[in-house]
Amino acid sequence: MQTLSKSRYTAFRQCPKNFWLKINKPEEAVEDPSLQARLDQGNEVGDLAMQYFGNFVEVTTTSRGKLDLAAMIKKTQQCMKDGVENICEASFDYKGNYCAVDILHKEGRGWAIYEVKSTSAEPGKLDKSKIAPYLPDIAYQTWVLEQCGVKVTGSYLLCLNSNYRKGKTLDLQNLFLTLDLSQAITEEYQLVDGTVKQAQKIINSKTEPRLDLSENCKKPYKCAFWNYCTRHLPKPSVFDVYSGAIGCKKDDCFYFDKKLAHYRAGRVSFKDLLAQPLGNIQRMQVGNTLTNKESIDKIGIQKFLVQLSLPLYFLDFETMQSVVPQFEGSKPYQQIPFQYSLHIAKRLGKYEHKEYLAESDGTDPRRGLAEQLCRDIPTDVCVIAYNMSFEKTVIKELAEAFPDLYNHLMRIHDNIVDLLVPFRDGYYYVPAMGGSFSIKSVLPALFPNDPELDYHNLSGVHNGSEAMDIFPKIKEMSFLKARRARKDLLRYCELDTWAMVKIWEKLVEVAQ
Repeated sequence: MQTLSKSRYTAFRQCPKNFWLKINKPEEAVEDPSLQARLDQGNEVGDLAMQYFGNFVEVTTTSRGKLDLAAMIKKTQQCMKDGVENICEASFDYKGNYCAVDILHKEGRGWAIYEVKSTSAEPGKLDKSKIAPYLPDIAYQTWVLEQCGVKVTGSYLLCLNSNYRKGKTLDLQNLFLTLDLSQAITEEYQLVDGTVKQAQKIINSKTEPRLDLSENCKKPYKCAFWNYCTRHLPKPSVFDVYSGAIGCKKDDCFYFDKKLAHYRAGRVSFKDLLAQPLGNIQRMQVGNTLTNKESIDKIGIQKFLVQLSLPLYFLDFETMQSVVPQFEGSKPYQQIPFQYSLHIAKRLGKYEHKEYLAESDGTDPRRGLAEQLCRDIPTDVCVIAYNMSFEKTVIKELAEAFPDLYNHLMRIHDNIVDLLVPFRDGYYYVPAMGGSFSIKSVLPALFPNDPELDYHNLSGVHNGSEAMDIFPKIKEMSFLKARRARKDLLRYCELDTWAMVKIWEKLVEVAQ
């Protein structure tokens, strides 16, 4: 007989079909590539949080490579009897309903539940939408403990303080925020008993629940079973229509709720959408895909190009992001740049390449990178980035970190032009772009048969996530592996800026 855990309970609350598929058809899941990174971040935060209240006992026990739940439950009971004030992974079971509390903290004559999450929050601001995904989890834990006879004095979320800046050492009391959710879980708590009974019926059923697509398919991330549950849809479908992006025109926003409304009304294929009111970009995507034609607005492209002045500096950063700040002055989730590539176009066909890759010794890479960037890019030149908000944020944070470089860095910042604009605004569309205008979609659409512009042909590093993952690990590698990893990083980042050069060349070509 299958048992219920807090992860299974929350899966059921999100979608009973997701819950059933995880148990009966796990092979159908297509996990988000960033999932493991989020799990690793959660583990890092969880390990630090154990020290938040001082001394603690962790009851985690394994046997033959698996968690020994019975032993963990027994250890928890013994710790409570012995007066241990902080029990980590405190484990309880009530009639097959199991949970492990991240931190069980002795509080007066009872115990407080602390659920640790790697999310961040601002002190004094309780964002209801941000805490909503955690309420079923915490309510379930509270219910299990109370059914086991434990007096629960409070239910809390322990998360990261988004305003925290690391000093010379890590200050756990300021790194973490405690949010009291005892009242917030009241409504959710009332649902637990009935939800548990419903989940127990389905958990041992061999029949897949018949549930259609809903808003829950995208909360908080796209469900791992999305491909399985949409296998009946035509390709492309309404869910492949361009959603919109920051900075796009208001009528070109076409987010998941709108797509779902069309789906529920029976408008699923691109052909079904032709007669519907759509944003300019969506109408172009739908129409051009059905006719297999590209759209080129020469006047729009010319208006974009006229604002560019030679020489052009094509810039791309690679960053690493640590949920727990590593360097003095840094904050949770801050993007720390360790590398950049710079292609300089003196004119069409005449280019110079410069690059920077920080030492892989675990030290703060920002100062050296910022100094070299100021040497490589003069003030008041035209700098090109693709989806410039990322580069602008990195440069602004560098300027704030190093006041002596502030003026130079901000003059670079203020002269950045976004190469995304001609595509996002519909001046140039090729059906192969699909519903995305990222450089990884635009480049192969414009140059479908150029192996030198194919990221898949790179070795070791093929995207920003891989670069972010590899760089911090280089210091632990052998000399030969480290040298190879650095070479792969340089090659990848160089392709990012060379791709921008080629896209610029293509824009100039089609605008003539």
